[in-house]
Amino acid sequence: MLWHLCFSILLLLLAPTAIHARPSELQPARSAEDNPSPAFTSVPELQDGFHLLYIQQFGEARKTFNAWESRNPQEPFGQVAIAASYLFEELYRQGVLTSDFFLNEKRFLSGIEGKPDPGRMKSFEDALNRARVLAKQRLQDNPKDPEAYFALTLAAGMESDADMILKKVRLGSLKPLKQANEYAKLLLAQKPAENDAYVALGTANYIIGSLSGGARFFLVFDGVHGDKKLGMQQLEKTVKDGRYLQPFAKILLALAARREKQNDLAQKLLRELSEQFPSSALFAAEYAKSMGRPVPATMGP
Repeated sequence: MLWHLCFSILLLLLAPTAIHARPSELQPARSAEDNPSPAFTSVPELQDGFHLLYIQQFGEARKTFNAWESRNPQEPFGQVAIAASYLFEELYRQGVLTSDFFLNEKRFLSGIEGKPDPGRMKSFEDALNRARVLAKQRLQDNPKDPEAYFALTLAAGMESDADMILKKVRLGSLKPLKQANEYAKLLLAQKPAENDAYVALGTANYIIGSLSGGARFFLVFDGVHGDKKLGMQQLEKTVKDGRYLQPFAKILLALAARREKQNDLAQKLLRELSEQFPSSALFAAEYAKSMGRPVPATMGP
């Protein structure tokens, strides 16, 4: 089923920066007085961790996230970032965030070939569980806590991704997908300008809207709707003004654009990603493919 790519949630990072600079070097952090939550404030250390994740330095990214989390053990976003690092690594190892996957209907409909790494998945699930515990503790103190809703949105979205793409548990992925949408709506009702949350809604709308009529009817009957055009518009919100998830929205929107034969948009987004992260093999390879150029052997997933 196509809904398997619901924002892996992965993940991730910051607004655009100059080509070779790290995020913390160029983006001033927002005032803690405006919003002390790390989910809604540009925390340099977290940005650096996500930057490492996007250049495929997964171990170093986790060290950064773990260091921040150890000093902020009450914040669910630390565990969300750790979980995202494991999921993004497995998606990368399996070649999911590539045009080879998106443009291959059989793979796109069915998920990965083989099975995911069991150790990596166990670490991912443990981090998700810790994030949920912390988020629900915050909701006990404040039933409208936006940090908690943000963490629960990403946790549910990542679980849906893992179930569908990696574990290939199709029906099992539907419940967390619906939860992700509900949590995102609760968050956006309070913070409509927090555009990272639109990754959840945009990806779900695009993927479900891409289903065949019969499969889509089943999902609509179960309360899940989809709209490809709306989904891409929602992803564009994160591309324009996202904080941590902006590059992830870019790669998703670029790959969706390639599926829709919107080649100019796909090339623009992939060029920006390859310039923003010049050492990323993933973005360099996808940009080369979108331009019809050969991909060097060192640039495959």
